[in-house]
Amino acid sequence: MNAASNERTSEAAGPASEMAGGDPRLEKLVDRLPPRMGDTVTYLLKPSNRWVRIPSGALLIVGGVLSFLPILGVWMLPLGLALLAEDVPALRSSRSKVLDWVERKKPHWLDPAAPKNDQT
Repeated sequence: MNAASNERTSEAAGPASEMAGGDPRLEKLVDRLPPRMGDTVTYLLKPSNRWVRIPSGALLIVGGVLSFLPILGVWMLPLGLALLAEDVPALRSSRSKVLDWVERKKPHWLDPAAPKNDQT
């Protein structure tokens, strides 16, 4: 498990793994995710993975709309919109506003020293 986190840290430092959005606040939020989920999000946010990111975002949005069905949930809608924001400029400005709100109202979410499972 330690080797996986070291690999993730070294990958994040390289230019090949640079996230498409390039927003450091987004990178800080992704770093707070559990390692497996963080690796998946980092993979999806790479500029070269646009062909995976767009269908994944669209499917998550559809899953969010169908949240009344078992297994699917409303959590899928904002995640799908966040993925599509990498490729749709109109959504990118909305994502920036949400990250501004997080920075103002919930700055501990962006603090790497804060506990990862903080629900406040």
